[in-house]
This record gives sequence, C-alpha cells and structure tokens, in this order.
Amino acid sequence: MKDTRRTRAVLGVLLVAALAMITVDYRGGDHSPLSGLRSVGAAVFGPVERASASVVRPVGNTFDAITDAPGEKRRADRLARDNQRLREQLRSTRLDQDRSAQLQRLLGTAGMGGYKILAAQVISAGQGFEDTVTIDVGGRSGVRPDMTVMSADGLVGRVTRVGPATATVLLATDQTSSVGSRLEDSKEIGIVQGTGRRGLGGGATPLRFQLLDASAPMRVGQRLVTLGSQGERPYVPGVPIGTVERIDAASGGLTRTAYVKPFVHFTSLDVVAVVVAPPKTDPRDAVLPAKPAPPPSPSPTPSPSGSPGEKKKKGKKGPKTEADGTATPSANPSSGG
Repeated sequence: MKDTRRTRAVLGVLLVAALAMITVDYRGGDHSPLSGLRSVGAAVFGPVERASASVVRPVGNTFDAITDAPGEKRRADRLARDNQRLREQLRSTRLDQDRSAQLQRLLGTAGMGGYKILAAQVISAGQGFEDTVTIDVGGRSGVRPDMTVMSADGLVGRVTRVGPATATVLLATDQTSSVGSRLEDSKEIGIVQGTGRRGLGGGATPLRFQLLDASAPMRVGQRLVTLGSQGERPYVPGVPIGTVERIDAASGGLTRTAYVKPFVHFTSLDVVAVVVAPPKTDPRDAVLPAKPAPPPSPSPTPSPSGSPGEKKKKGKKGPKTEADGTATPSANPSSGG
C-alpha cells in the first residue's frame, strides 16, 4: 500500500472512530450500546489472543528470567547473609545469657567460701596424655602457677603453666593429681586422686579417695571438700569435690578406698575461676550444696472403727459399784485359790 494522502485520511478517520467507540463503551459500562459488538469481538479475537499469548508468554518469561537473574541472585545472597547474621546474633545472645548465669553462680559460690577469684573461660582442651584445659587469663591478669581453679559446682584443678594471656590447668581427674580432702561430718582426711582422661573410662566416678584411717567410718553419700595446702597452694580449703558413690570392702590395709562422683562436669567446662587469694578462715563445709530434702514418710493409716481390738476393749468391763460405794465382784472371778 502506497503512503498517500488518502490512506492517511482513512487511517485518521479509523483512529477517531475507534477512540469514539472506546469512549462510548467505557462510559456505558455494563449497559453500553456497544456491548454486543464487544461480545462479538471477544468471540472472534479471543482465541487468537490466547493462542498468541501461549506462544509469546514462555518467551517473555524466559527473557525476564535471564534479565532478572543477576538481581535475584544478589537478593538471595543478601537474604542468606542476613539470615546467617541473625542466627549468629541469636546464638551469641544465648551463649552470653548462659555464661552470665554461670558467672552469677560462680560469684555466689566464691562469696560463700570467702575466695577472691578471677573469672576465666575455657578456650581449649589438652590433646596429650594429661587431663588439661587452657583458660583465657594469664600472668598479665595476676595468675600464677599452683593456684586453685574452681567452677560454680566445685573443684576443677590447679594451674600448672602460665603464659602472658593464657594458662594451663591440670584437672583433678588427671592420674598425677592428688588433692588433700576431708569428709563432711566426720572430718576424716584422705587423698583424692584422678583416674585419667576426665573419667571417660571410669563411668560416673572418675576420682578415687584413699581414707588414711582404715578404721574410720565412711558411708556412701558422704561429700568431700578440699583440705587445703600449706601456704594455700596448690589448693585452698573448703572447695567441694564430690560425693562418695562406692566403697571397696575393707582388706585389712592401712587405708580404705572409695570412688567419688565429682560435682564438676569435666567434659563440659566453660566458665571457671582462678582463686587468686585464699579465704581468711577455713570455710569447712559451708560451700557444699544443700542436701536434698528427704522424701516425706508415709503417714500411718488409722484403723477402721469397730475393729476387733476395739470391740474387745469395749466388751471388757470392770467391777460394778453400788450406790454406797462398795464394789461388787465380777461374775467370773479369776481362779487362783
């Protein structure tokens, strides 16, 4: 078709007519005079439109996916980083709350014993043959070798090596560890020794107690505290150690052996404290945790009314008394001459 003035005029008339019809149809709404024509147009051109859309839509979606892919990947990476940061913040908050609770308990335990402490955190565990851990305080903080290390639950061990910012702690479960100890109540003394490897091979009793007086009383359930060392090193007095779980049968030797379940969980150490100054007086058993209350004893069941015993008591009568005060003998006097 040639581009002439006539064709341009026809195209202009058609555009004006189309705009007029669209305006009339839009203003008429559901009651438009062109609703029938609209229905015919939809019936004629609807299938063509749907067919063309079904062909064009996948191509358009593919094109959009290709063009939007870099932006979507950046958004996904940003969301992943945000989620990771939020998870780390939540985990850090929980750890801080847990460590704060441990520190509060530790300060309470130290306060009861009168110990001056320096709080620390376990940062690694020894990998050799020794039962050791490394803590995050050292010589710059006032830590010295042969200082007692404790947790909120009780004795952890003693400092053996000190660096500027860290220190090595030999745990009470190590085979070379020997701690002077005293039984509660009886005050009998002995030595607590470790069985090695944090007691992982010894079950719930990784400590062994040698009672120096074989004839002294000792029972399961008794608890132990540190006896203290000369010069208060390496162990200060009164730190809880554990509970006697099992006692070997007496063998006629000079000592008796018992196995002790420690108060401290050596496989999950976290917040600990170095005792930098001993108590002014021996706290004895003051730092030991309170004993659990004994279970209530069952109350006696009252006997039912009218029991044979009560009936027998009720049926037994004493001698009758006459009005003048003289006693009348019973009808069945006892024999006996």
